[in-house]
Amino acid sequence: MGLLQGLTEYLPVSSSGHLAIASHFFGIEGEANLTFTVAVHVATVFSTLVILWKDIVWIFKGLFDFKGPGMNESQRYALNILVSMIPVGIVGVFFKDYVEMIFGSGLLVVGICLLLTALLLTFSYYARPRQKENISLRDAFVIGLSQACAVLPGLSRSGTTIATGLLLGNNKAKLAQFSFLMVMPPILGEAILDIAKGVTHGVEAASAGIGMWPLAVGFVAAFVSGCLACKWMINIVKKGKLVYFAVYCAVVGVALIVHHCL
Repeated sequence: MGLLQGLTEYLPVSSSGHLAIASHFFGIEGEANLTFTVAVHVATVFSTLVILWKDIVWIFKGLFDFKGPGMNESQRYALNILVSMIPVGIVGVFFKDYVEMIFGSGLLVVGICLLLTALLLTFSYYARPRQKENISLRDAFVIGLSQACAVLPGLSRSGTTIATGLLLGNNKAKLAQFSFLMVMPPILGEAILDIAKGVTHGVEAASAGIGMWPLAVGFVAAFVSGCLACKWMINIVKKGKLVYFAVYCAVVGVALIVHHCL
């Protein structure tokens, strides 16, 4: 499951959907599943830190540089990330319980959302809007809205945000980078909140029904595979090959719906 999370977090096939599928067939439910999911998501955030460390350092170095009038590029980039976090922050604060209920609603929802992911990836592949060099505040907010929708299991976060950005006409290479960086604060924020509530890993993991060693193995597996998938996905977006993942999502989505009906 750690390998699955690391690979699918960056590929546009929905990591949450694949974790839901694995949890279903492995028979993992309840607090143990929630604990593990949060832990491996944090692991993939760390893999983003490793792969995109130069970009993160660039943001922080420029963030506190107040020379000259107006904002510099780093400050504008940080503002875009902040704006993109608003929709998912609202969902996290006001609809967290509802989202967790959807995660436990079975594979039918995952199958339907995977089909929606396939449609979105296909549409963004064939659409050819005029390319813009920089992501605007408006675009950052719209991409943030798509990220908020992608909390549904099966609706790929990376696929949804990148496809939305492509439809808005944003630069492919910059869009992949922005998509991976914008998810870091919400995931880390959720992990901190869960730790504060005594729900996540550490000593509390045992009471949640999962041991420290399985949690550690999953964390390391997600981190290593996440590093590989992050680099791979950036190259895939640059080449515009997302439509192949649409075929995969469609096949798996149909299979899950058929499985549910049987």
